Amino acid sequence: MTRPINGLSHVKGSAARPLIDATIPEFMAEVRRRHGDNLAAVFSQTGERWTYHDLMRRVDRLAAGLLAIGVYKGDRVGIWSPNRPEWVLAQFATARIGAILVNINPSYQASELEYALRHAGASTLIAAPQFRDSDYLAKLRDLAPELARARPGHLQAEKLPQLRRVVQLGPDPMPGALSFDEVMARGGAGPKSRLDGITASLNPDDAINIQFTSGTTGRPKGATLSHRSIINNAISAARAIRLTADDALCIPVPLYHCFGMVLGNLAAVSYGAKMVFPSEGFDALATLKAVQSEGCTALHGVPTMFAAMLDHPEFASFDLRSLRTGIMAGSLCPAPLMRRVMEDMHCHGITIGYGMTETSPISFQSDPDDPPARRVSTVGRVQPHVECRVVNKEGRTVPVGKQGQLLTRGYLVMKGYWNDPEFTAEAIRDGWMHTGDLATIDAEGYCQITGRAGDMLIRGGENVYPAEVEDLLISHPDIAQAQVFGLPDARLGEEVAAWIVLHPKKSLTADALKDWCKDKIARFKVPRHICFATDMPLTATGKPQKFKMRDMMCEELGIAAPS
Repeated sequence: MTRPINGLSHVKGSAARPLIDATIPEFMAEVRRRHGDNLAAVFSQTGERWTYHDLMRRVDRLAAGLLAIGVYKGDRVGIWSPNRPEWVLAQFATARIGAILVNINPSYQASELEYALRHAGASTLIAAPQFRDSDYLAKLRDLAPELARARPGHLQAEKLPQLRRVVQLGPDPMPGALSFDEVMARGGAGPKSRLDGITASLNPDDAINIQFTSGTTGRPKGATLSHRSIINNAISAARAIRLTADDALCIPVPLYHCFGMVLGNLAAVSYGAKMVFPSEGFDALATLKAVQSEGCTALHGVPTMFAAMLDHPEFASFDLRSLRTGIMAGSLCPAPLMRRVMEDMHCHGITIGYGMTETSPISFQSDPDDPPARRVSTVGRVQPHVECRVVNKEGRTVPVGKQGQLLTRGYLVMKGYWNDPEFTAEAIRDGWMHTGDLATIDAEGYCQITGRAGDMLIRGGENVYPAEVEDLLISHPDIAQAQVFGLPDARLGEEVAAWIVLHPKKSLTADALKDWCKDKIARFKVPRHICFATDMPLTATGKPQKFKMRDMMCEELGIAAPS
């Protein structure tokens, strides 16, 4: 058991088991040797089913195909796609040749895509034709009209000067693009000696992945991760949920994010488990169907995903008794939701994970045997080989139970923000990643995330921490989700606002909710502005976008939104 050091909010994870010192292709070769005949991946939408032997044969073909079109070690390869089989292949094929995969949010618009590709200096983009109502090809044509005249693989675009190749998923590539199938064909089925030679030249500390932060505040920054950081983080997360080769992990979370790519794919692979992909984007019904049909024993998701499944009209028709464990992350899990996940979904060993893209991602995780109260009030204990402390504004470690900023150190900390030395120096000081999250660590080593340092609002000189008010609001029996933030106020500087989503068939008025709050928190913390909505603006990973809620409420109330 990991407890604080000397009565201070400072914890170190166990180092009893050594870290894995390997690159992803070396690691995958060992997985194939041990679990080659195991079912590796099931794609419900396409019906494809691959063993680990199948998976690695496809990975090698794509890796060889990328080499054939001019992608080499250190090159940046963007992927702009929802959860598809090609995404999984690209993840492991780029690692096979030491190319750096650049994860691009499927929700990005053209300007955001341009920024990501230019900032990373991507020479190649693997792109789906579309996702939901977003026409990717139209956006690409607008961004790079030179595609219409370009020879495939030889693009020269004014707005994207380093981009040479667009690889389009699906048949009939647009002018100027290569088809994914063509790239696979160029890989052929020849000898692997060239691939093996490249793999032998790689180092576990090489950069292998760039993941852009959500960009909910400020411009996105490209967190750069290594083979070592994501392999070992995946293993730790898998070990925490006691994953084995007999398990089937359902992955409805987006692959472009660490939750899907690391805690999903790599975690399952690390123990030879089955990866189950229910749909391209999260779909509650498709996920329920996949869990039942594939006998999934583990399920990942953010709280809003679990709530959507539980509230689906057809939920009661599914047999989910195969479920045992999984990871819930991204935001606070209300106690009523945790109870329903454990009881109605039979997922008694569900764990809570906390981390950030910059830490590969998980630094704290609960245990399947932790009491439910611990799993809704904390994010568990520190992971192996990870060191964390809570500090005050002067940088001194605070006593147990005191609030401060959470700092993280260890193998999991990113190499830095790609091409952003100033932001890197600001975020990582003396090896410590400054998370920007407010936290406490108790006497038993459990960590509670209490808010964002930048989220605090000041109402008339009084500090208000949104997480505290949110905790209260979601305890109301009629409230399913709640987000709290500040709105500009001429007299007080800021005023407390709340965005509320009610449970189905429940009703509540703003006045009634304010009256309910007044007896439970200080009056200055009670939301003055309340919006009842049917849903919340979310990122592709299911995280609430407070800035959008704030802007929408400002417009509705006729308040000038802060710049």
